[in-house]
Amino acid sequence: MASLRSASPELRAYFSRHNLLGVYEALLCGVIVMRPEDPLTYLEEKLREIMEKGLDAVLWYTCIDLSLHPKLKRISETYLNTVFGLGGEQRMTGELCAKAWDFYRRNLMKLYFGGWIKYNRLKKNKRKKAKQKMALAVVHYNVQMLRVIIQKWSTWVQIHKEKMTLAAKRLQQIFTTIYLNAVMKAWHAEAHSSLKTKAYFESLAKESQKGCFESNDLTVGHKTSHLPVKALLQVFRYVNLVDLARCAQVSQTWMLLTQNSSLWSDINFSSVKHKVQDQIVVNILQKWRPYVLCLNLRGCYSLHWPSFKSISECKNLQDLNLSECQGLNDESMRLISQGCRALLYLNLSYTDITNGTLRLLSSFPNLQHLSLAHCRKFTDKGLLYLGSGKGCHKLIYLDLSGCNQISVDGFRNIANGCSGIQDLLINNMPSLTDRCIQALVEKCQQIMSVVFLDSPHLSDTTFKALAECKLVKVSIEGNNQITDLSFKLMSKCCPYIRHIHMADCQKITDAGLQMISPLKHILVLNVADCIRISDGGVRPFVQGSSGAKLRELNLTNCIHVTDASVTEIAQRCHELTYLTLRHCENVTDAGIEALGNMSSLISIDISGTSISDMSLRALGHHGKIKELSVSECKNISDTGIQEFCKGTKSLEYCHVSYCPQLTDEAVKAMAFHCHTLTSVNIAGCPKMTDTCIQYLAAACHYLHFLDVSGCIHLTDKALKCLWKGCKQLQILKMLYCRNITKQAVLKYTAKLEKQEHSDADPPSWLGYDRDGNILTFTSVPE
Repeated sequence: MASLRSASPELRAYFSRHNLLGVYEALLCGVIVMRPEDPLTYLEEKLREIMEKGLDAVLWYTCIDLSLHPKLKRISETYLNTVFGLGGEQRMTGELCAKAWDFYRRNLMKLYFGGWIKYNRLKKNKRKKAKQKMALAVVHYNVQMLRVIIQKWSTWVQIHKEKMTLAAKRLQQIFTTIYLNAVMKAWHAEAHSSLKTKAYFESLAKESQKGCFESNDLTVGHKTSHLPVKALLQVFRYVNLVDLARCAQVSQTWMLLTQNSSLWSDINFSSVKHKVQDQIVVNILQKWRPYVLCLNLRGCYSLHWPSFKSISECKNLQDLNLSECQGLNDESMRLISQGCRALLYLNLSYTDITNGTLRLLSSFPNLQHLSLAHCRKFTDKGLLYLGSGKGCHKLIYLDLSGCNQISVDGFRNIANGCSGIQDLLINNMPSLTDRCIQALVEKCQQIMSVVFLDSPHLSDTTFKALAECKLVKVSIEGNNQITDLSFKLMSKCCPYIRHIHMADCQKITDAGLQMISPLKHILVLNVADCIRISDGGVRPFVQGSSGAKLRELNLTNCIHVTDASVTEIAQRCHELTYLTLRHCENVTDAGIEALGNMSSLISIDISGTSISDMSLRALGHHGKIKELSVSECKNISDTGIQEFCKGTKSLEYCHVSYCPQLTDEAVKAMAFHCHTLTSVNIAGCPKMTDTCIQYLAAACHYLHFLDVSGCIHLTDKALKCLWKGCKQLQILKMLYCRNITKQAVLKYTAKLEKQEHSDADPPSWLGYDRDGNILTFTSVPE
């Protein structure tokens, strides 16, 4: 019974049904493991146990003690099925042989194919590495070749530079030699001329009866000067420091005059601020410090500690202007406060002072005028020092423009310390509110003048607070909250007000002007850009109590004002000197002709109106107008300018910009009839040529300002004429002058204070193209 493979299926089924294989397995495992001395008895006992438990509970380790179970492995699946031949699925058949052969063949194929792939992959990697090494070798070769080329090129460049340097040195030596020869020749000629001049002045000095002047009693001995000493000294007071130094070199007489102490009581360094250095200030102040009363250093940004130390030694100094001095700080002010105890006027605007400087202001017990405009580094606490100790209790003028850091508490601190303020300037301060003014006016009730330009948050409440003050001057601009109620408050509470400036206040109407018409002392009225004002307000005001005394009236952009108001002005305002009707579109020749009979008028601006040559002819009758502006008046021509200039010999300011009909003849009339012109604007006049500039240069030697922007036909010749003829020209504008070259601008305008130039084509808003042809604009259909 070695194997039951050949047994019948019934027998095999019998074994499986009764689990005889499990019984045999349990008994066999028990005998093998337990090895009893009496196997038969052992088998008999185990069979009884199996019979008691049943065949289903038989396991292979049933006949083995529990202590040996974990150490044994099951053997039935590996041996008994084979021994007894009961595993039919494991018989070796043809099909199993085929499967075994197929499995073996596939594994063999996989083994060889994997080896072949591995071999090819290795071969491919070797080729790739070789290719990479070859590419790297090519790059290395190229780099080496480039390095060689660069080295050779660098060597060539170095040699070329050395040659160029050597050539430049030789040329510089040649130029220096030629230049030194020219300098020596010029110096020799100048020395020869100086000897002649010296000999001439020595002969004059010998002929003079008095060869010197005493400092307290000067008399002029130079026979070429017939002016009294007092007159010469008065002339020298209008000369800046640089020109005064030049005057001292003219003669001994003038040199002695320039040493007079009265000329050095008021020193203005601001006129030469770009040339002033510490050494210059120190030298002048050390020499004249006992006599210095007024010192202006506005914009002298190059000054430092030595200059401020010298200022502190001017014990009699009363007026000090340090505006825009970038070197000023708290330490500098400490030096000044120790020495200049007599200060009455102090301007610290646009400086970097802090609370430390405000604390030092108590060192000036007599200080009356103080400007802190645009000083952003002090705080409300610093303003508290104005009232502490000796403080600034005599202060009557205060400028806080642009100090946006000040709050209501700061204004309250000012009021506590400086209750005697009369003039208050707070411009460019958007943070200013009604509460700030209320806090200030609580104790400062002597205020007479207020200026609040660009303070949009103020309202009628401010004027209610100011009603307790006897205001004489009010200036407000760019405010949309103030209404006619403010004018009503002025009329009731400010009977002596003389100056009213309420420009660009959109809520002011004719009713406001009617309310202030009973006031008797108004001299200046400015309601520019108050577009709701019309004849209904202007005429009642002019007919009121101040009409006959009015000296200045500005109605710019009051587009509803007509000839009726202008005629009323001409009939009532007999002392009016300044009149502005700019962009009053409804003003025509009829109204301007009425102004021709006003003998008091010296300045008029009628730009942007509908006037023609008839108006200019009428204005030229009385001949006293000094300032004329007729810009953007399209209807005026050369004839009108000629008629006006023939009757007006004292014209100083003439702006005729953007008048396209004007030609050189208009400028010719201005130049030949008005020799005192100082400011001329002919911008946007496309018909002007170099000829008009020749006229100005030949006759207008006092010209300070000239604007020729958009005069497209001007060339470099015009600049040359100005350079020769207008020695006092300071500002020149040449925008959109495409025929003026930059080289000429650099050559002829180097000494000007300010110049603007561009050679671009004129923009379309000028109304003409680059050739001067008038542009016609057609509306685009919707």
